[in-house]
Amino acid sequence: MRLALITGEYPPLPGGVGDYTRELARAMQARGHAVAVWTDRRGEGEDASPFPVFRVVRRWDARAWFTLGRSLRAWQPDGVLLQYQAAAYGLGGAMNLWPAIARLWLGKIPIVVTFHDLRVPYLFPKAGPLRTWSIRFLARRADGVIVTNHEDEAALRAAGIRSLWRIPIGSNITPPSDLPPPRTARTHLGLPEDLPLVGFFGFLHPSKGFDVLLEAIAMLAREGMAVGLVHIGATVAPSDPSQRDYAAWCHRRIRELGLEGRVWETGYRPPGEISLAFAAVDLCALPYRDGISFRRGTLMAALAHGRAVISTFPRVPIPELQTGDPILLTPPEDPGALAHAIRRVLEDPALRLRLERGARMLAERFAWERIAAEVERVFQSLSVKSQR
Repeated sequence: MRLALITGEYPPLPGGVGDYTRELARAMQARGHAVAVWTDRRGEGEDASPFPVFRVVRRWDARAWFTLGRSLRAWQPDGVLLQYQAAAYGLGGAMNLWPAIARLWLGKIPIVVTFHDLRVPYLFPKAGPLRTWSIRFLARRADGVIVTNHEDEAALRAAGIRSLWRIPIGSNITPPSDLPPPRTARTHLGLPEDLPLVGFFGFLHPSKGFDVLLEAIAMLAREGMAVGLVHIGATVAPSDPSQRDYAAWCHRRIRELGLEGRVWETGYRPPGEISLAFAAVDLCALPYRDGISFRRGTLMAALAHGRAVISTFPRVPIPELQTGDPILLTPPEDPGALAHAIRRVLEDPALRLRLERGARMLAERFAWERIAAEVERVFQSLSVKSQR
């Protein structure tokens, strides 16, 4: 199969959707498929990729329809997979209409949309219901829809979307076969050797609850517990500058809570050094405001690195979290409960070991080989339907 992947962001730009696209392309290629990626011109001049990367889009507006259409038709794919997250396309709505417009160039070639979340685009002031309509229009005009988590699946099924598959994401960072011991990792990154460290991974976005974690760390400090916090990775996604105000506010809160000297930020690092940071921390706290979800690449990375994970109760039941207690869950936006959970894990080595074991077992469900095989089956299913 010749598979074309479209994404609004792609490495070297930091961002979960771009990293997902790269990892999926690698896994599909490993299964014997010809793969190519279409994206915008940011990142031109980077090192050669094992598969073609066409950086042809200037802006994600109506002009992108024609640019993509002509370029895709020249490559002659057997299937097209559009990675959708509104922020990755600048919160505009042009790509929400693309599957309908693309028929002019692609004919009956199957077009599948992967929704990385259901966040609506901005469109224009006072767009109101049109924003939600644009998401549903995109889902309905595609030949197939992939969601990455249970809650988005429930929402789209309730909207009447039937050609729908749930396929989880994997970790965008593959840990080395043997992570170094914590002391070695901390020395390399300039972190304190003997202080218990809590890790937080990902961009600073209100939905991820970094401010709640700051409150919890401050509570533990007031209780006399020596504990530090390591923010792993970049602060703000280039594709979503709306995060900057929240990030600035979080930095002010660090000062207001008296946490200077207790919070370290690695900044953007290559994958190998991100793995070092995971090795350096004693646990990962990911207090998502909207609840834990398998659409979160930050969660997948923590699981892949075998860290003990504390997160928040999901909005909808997740069967994989109801057996074996692989993750310690707390209520969202409850810094007191989060502080108590952090103390429990740091003071109970048996609990920490159990959570680490649970994380590694859960991570096996999200291997890229398995994900690529499921994507392959989606296109095989659509091909069979088109031949009937």
